[in-house]
Amino acid sequence: MNILLVEDDQDSRESLTEFLLDLGHAVSGCEDGRQALVSLQNKKYELVMTDIKMARMNGIELLRSIKGSKCLDGPEVIIFTGHGDMETAIEALRAGARDYLLKPVDINKLASIIEKIKNSQRNLIETDKLKKDGNRITKVADSKQGDIDYEIEDQITVADVGKIISTSEQSKEVIRRANKLHFDRAIPVLIEGETGTGKEVIARLIHHGFEGTDLPFVGINCAALMPSLFESELFGYEGGAYTGAMSKGGKGKIDLASGGTLFLDEIAELSLELQAKLLRVIQEKEFYRVGGLKNIKSDVRIICATNVDLSERVKDGLFRLDLYYRLNVGSLKLLPLRERKEEICSLALEMLLEFAAKKKKKFKTISNKAKEILMSYKWPGNIRELSNVIEWGVFMHDDYVLKPEHLSITGSYSTNCSANQESPPPVDPVSFILPYDGLPLEDYVDRVVLKALEMHNGNKAETARYLRISRKSLYCRLDRIRDKTS
Repeated sequence: MNILLVEDDQDSRESLTEFLLDLGHAVSGCEDGRQALVSLQNKKYELVMTDIKMARMNGIELLRSIKGSKCLDGPEVIIFTGHGDMETAIEALRAGARDYLLKPVDINKLASIIEKIKNSQRNLIETDKLKKDGNRITKVADSKQGDIDYEIEDQITVADVGKIISTSEQSKEVIRRANKLHFDRAIPVLIEGETGTGKEVIARLIHHGFEGTDLPFVGINCAALMPSLFESELFGYEGGAYTGAMSKGGKGKIDLASGGTLFLDEIAELSLELQAKLLRVIQEKEFYRVGGLKNIKSDVRIICATNVDLSERVKDGLFRLDLYYRLNVGSLKLLPLRERKEEICSLALEMLLEFAAKKKKKFKTISNKAKEILMSYKWPGNIRELSNVIEWGVFMHDDYVLKPEHLSITGSYSTNCSANQESPPPVDPVSFILPYDGLPLEDYVDRVVLKALEMHNGNKAETARYLRISRKSLYCRLDRIRDKTS
């Protein structure tokens, strides 16, 4: 492999050059970015390794010049950074750098990264051969370079995902970025947003893309299992690894997602010990099963989601800074429904038609008065809460037009959401009135759980204490609600 090493420290440059020569690579050295650009014009390189802080032209400027050339067979870029340059390292990764290494450079990690780049370039050569056959690989390859900018309609149907409503420009931008991320499995993704904003839908869009895929999508809730059980669930285990383990061992979610996507929901709930192991999977593409000694290679895309501010968790010492930086390369933030009101009525109408068809009801449209109520409500539970409200209205009534009385059936969706409003009276466990035409108990329990979760701003531990149930029972109920409404 032809490598261009850009480093202003002569001792460091000579040491790295000697190491790379020992690995069998051809190496050229430069002191700064300007010299590197001249060298790139005169010779073809498969890899550029550059420091960030240099005189005349720094590593970030060099990276942008390389990636800005739009050369399809341009070199990959690895950057070197000190601990104080981590924000700049994240900027470089977003600008197209393949990876970064902290100084002093760990030569074993460097050798591992170079080997992965060589494998990727071999795969690209095979892809180029397929392109000559005129198949759709051409479109995929172009999309990897960002040359195709899809026009996002207000409503699109995505293979294996379903209909997605996006009348706001913010939502359309999220969909564009999700589709671009679909074509680069090497970039881990962090999806941030309040409960019910559709994080899993976007994760599936990243996995499936617009055209769909047969590769596996495996999800796991980081808060639903105890840390000891979660580790074996994620990594799998060897026979006899713990009491009750099957003698032949068992595969974990990473194995099941091989070649596809592993979706880790509520990543903020992951323990610090497991965060370190997840970081190894992301950076080194390898892991150990519980009780195992064999180093297992992995080929899986990592997508994580959270409804809390991870940067605050980092400050509190509850989330690893290096894992946060690594995940935050592919970052998507989903706005709450109250900040994209132009989508509320479109979403509600689509839900209305879908539920009416499933339940064989006549609903076809929404009255203006009902639209006003939908638009003025704050929707603390976001899209999921909107879906629950519409489904309940369709379940309890049958009409051609969804009206205000259909929305206020439970008395929980008043438009008067002022912070100064008095708290509603508590439910009387003795003298409450039952409807004569039947009571769908499970739906009522679901609504009580969701309202309690809203009351506690999505804090599941507080919600479980309020409802006097275990956290495990709460997670099971929320998973069931999600499955029912997804």
